[in-house]
Amino acid sequence: MLCVLICALPLSAPLARAAGVDDAFQGTYWGESSGALLAHFGASATVLPRPLDFGDSYTDIVLQRIVVGGVPLIAFFQMDKTTGGLKRIQLERQRHGVNPPAFRAVIGGLKSEFGAPDEMCAMRPSPANGYQGAAERIWRRDDIVIQAIFRDTTLEAFEGCFDLTAGPCGLTGQMLVRISPPGADSAGCPAPDRPR
Repeated sequence: MLCVLICALPLSAPLARAAGVDDAFQGTYWGESSGALLAHFGASATVLPRPLDFGDSYTDIVLQRIVVGGVPLIAFFQMDKTTGGLKRIQLERQRHGVNPPAFRAVIGGLKSEFGAPDEMCAMRPSPANGYQGAAERIWRRDDIVIQAIFRDTTLEAFEGCFDLTAGPCGLTGQMLVRISPPGADSAGCPAPDRPR
C-alpha cells in the first residue's frame, strides 16, 4: 500500500542537496501539527493525497531524498491520532531496495552522525515471528531515540505460497529508522523467546 501512494510521487523533489537524518528532524518539535511541518519544510515536503495509517498514528506529510550512508530513504512524519501532533519520524527504504548491504550502509551513516549505538539486538527467524529474522541498533541522544531496524524473510516464510512466480505472498524485507522522543516507543532489545 505504501508503494501505491509513494512510488507515484516524483523523485526529483526540489532540494538543493539530499537531506540527511539530522535534516529530517532539525527545527521540528514533538507534538507540532502537520501544518507547522509543512510550513517548516516548504517545497521539500510532499502532502499525500490521503493519509497513511500506522496504527497509533497517521502520515500526511513526507520528505523524500533523505540519504543516510548513501542510501535514499523516505521520511514519514507520523502524527498522533488523538492529538494530531508529531509522534515520531520514520525513515523507510522502498521494499525493492531492502537488502543487507543497504542496511549496513545506513548503520554506517548513523554511526558517523551519532557515534556507536547504545544497544544492538538480533532476532532469529522462528514460526512465532513469521520466519522473519531481525537486526536492530538503538541510539539514545538528548531528546531523541533512534532505532534502525532490518527485517528479512527466510524461505520458510513462503510456506503455503502456491505460485512463487506471482510475487511474494508472505512477509517481505523491511528497513526503517525510527526517531522518537524518549519513552514514546519501546526502545530496547526484545526479550528472548523462551523454549517451549
